[in-house]
Amino acid sequence: MTATVSEHILRRLREWGVDHVFGCPGDGVHALLAACDRIEDAPRLVRSPHARTSAFQAVGHARFGGRPGVCAAAVGPDAIHLLGGLYDAKLDRVPVLAIVGRPRTERDGPHRPAPDPEALFRDVASEFLETVTAPQDLPDVLDRALRTACARRCPVVVVVPEDVQELDWPEPPEYAEPPAGSGAAAVGPCGDGRPAAPSAEALERAAEILNSGDKVAILVGQAAAGAGAEVRRIAELLGAGVAKEPAAKDVVGDELPYVTGVVDPLGTRPSYELMRDCDTLLTIGSSFAHPRFLPEPGGRVRCVRIDVEPAQDRMARPSDRFPDAPPGFPHEPREPHGPHGPHEPYDVELVADVRETLDRLIPTIRSGERGREWLATVCDNVRRWQEVLDRRSRLSADPINPEQVARVLDPLLPPDAMITCDAGSLTGWYARHLTLRTGMRGALSEGLAATGCAVPYAIGAKFAHPDRPAIALVGDGAMRLDGLAELIIAARDRDLWQDPRLVVAVWNDRGLDRGALHAQDAHGEPHSVPSQRSPDVPYAEFARSLGLTGVRVETPEEVEAGWRTALAADGPAVVEFLTDPTVPPVPAHATWEQLGAAAAAVLKGEPDAGSVVRHAFKAKMQEFLPGPEAG
Repeated sequence: MTATVSEHILRRLREWGVDHVFGCPGDGVHALLAACDRIEDAPRLVRSPHARTSAFQAVGHARFGGRPGVCAAAVGPDAIHLLGGLYDAKLDRVPVLAIVGRPRTERDGPHRPAPDPEALFRDVASEFLETVTAPQDLPDVLDRALRTACARRCPVVVVVPEDVQELDWPEPPEYAEPPAGSGAAAVGPCGDGRPAAPSAEALERAAEILNSGDKVAILVGQAAAGAGAEVRRIAELLGAGVAKEPAAKDVVGDELPYVTGVVDPLGTRPSYELMRDCDTLLTIGSSFAHPRFLPEPGGRVRCVRIDVEPAQDRMARPSDRFPDAPPGFPHEPREPHGPHGPHEPYDVELVADVRETLDRLIPTIRSGERGREWLATVCDNVRRWQEVLDRRSRLSADPINPEQVARVLDPLLPPDAMITCDAGSLTGWYARHLTLRTGMRGALSEGLAATGCAVPYAIGAKFAHPDRPAIALVGDGAMRLDGLAELIIAARDRDLWQDPRLVVAVWNDRGLDRGALHAQDAHGEPHSVPSQRSPDVPYAEFARSLGLTGVRVETPEEVEAGWRTALAADGPAVVEFLTDPTVPPVPAHATWEQLGAAAAAVLKGEPDAGSVVRHAFKAKMQEFLPGPEAG
């Protein structure tokens, strides 16, 4: 029997190491999705209830699987709903291929107009967007799309009209076979022509800067994934502290004493202090975009950057940085030591494969006693911060302190856990309280801060590693958005996973997440309880109706038992915690003056203003207590 174009697409994807396609049925992709069920060696089709979650599942699969994620949807509303996941991939540099099907011409008449996919995806798929109009063009288009996705770590889009999908596949002309193994591994991060290793001259300049530093800080980004051992080695040679951008929390283990945690508005105090007080900064695979949490480019701090992508100029006004810095910091900008002129934010930039570059740079680093006092200070800051977090997690709340929920989970995490986290207040609890030890994996939407991504991420992660447990940390707003529908997928596909554990943990504050209030606080507007609070959705009860484990935790004393029950379940489980909506995530860098100003804004009209202010000041006070007792 002659193969169709759809079948060839799937076989080509399989040759590239793609083992799953996340798709939402619809006019324009029927032929492609039907072929997944028809041929034995096709990637497995994961049918999603909505195109939005298809895209986020593909992103999660790529984040945890190390191969390009693939999603499929039809032109029209479904294609529009792909945009959230594709922008998430674009901003966080995740390789994703979206196959978009256009319905037959006779079905797509004036009565049903559809947006032009070229216009719709032009920005998000700026690296690669093509339409296949003839079968013989398909091999080249797919190969170039996947090469671009792997090399540039970006989303790409291929549009295939449905009538082309249904054509018989002709005897193909000679064309190059795809690389052996998965595309990501075969092409490598510099497969688009950039050098795999920097020049000897650039390495020498970088080594000179790093060897002359007394207070070295390292900032790790997600492009350093797979180079954790090299990062650890160079940090120990330099006596450096290591901070991480939120999406790179799993690149280097949090259990190391010199790892300060996440640098971010909701990150850790030691990371903030590391960036503020260092005299030399080495960024590795980082595209961190909050300049107020970085040293001033061109100032007193000398900077070296390693990444496969050239840096964008992220210079910011000095007034935006370090509100509690000592007098004179940051200093007036000086001429940089690098060769690129006074406006270059890095003294030396090594644009090459991260791991290969570190392998070549490490032998040039001189070990010795320099920086030992600095390293001791960094480690002391980390230790004191952990004491602060422990005290904060034990502060009373009504009914449950949301920080306690994360703090109790930390020692219970399985050693091979895959953790996903939603946007909002949860980002702070995840970044601060969870110790992602070596071997654990984590993911969140850093650039887009997409609401509702955690459970689709976890579904994608489970298909990437069906032998590992996954834990999704979700707010109740995100759970209402996508999580309930995703539970149906978990119930349907649980038997496909060798380890069927998928724990969905819901911080249920009845819809009153502090993130929703901050924007209104800035304008001094009062908050209406009816507009902010939502009905108490019975998430655990819904899980039980699907045959899953469901646990509802209503008191602080039940938190640990709730986690243990969910983690010990023999399949997917939902554990919901009734958390106090008036416990805000206090930025680690906030001064008393800033906290007072925020309190004044809150007091203008929020119904729970007194409780919010009380919790914020109690949390800040824990930084100044001498011992482990809670305040």
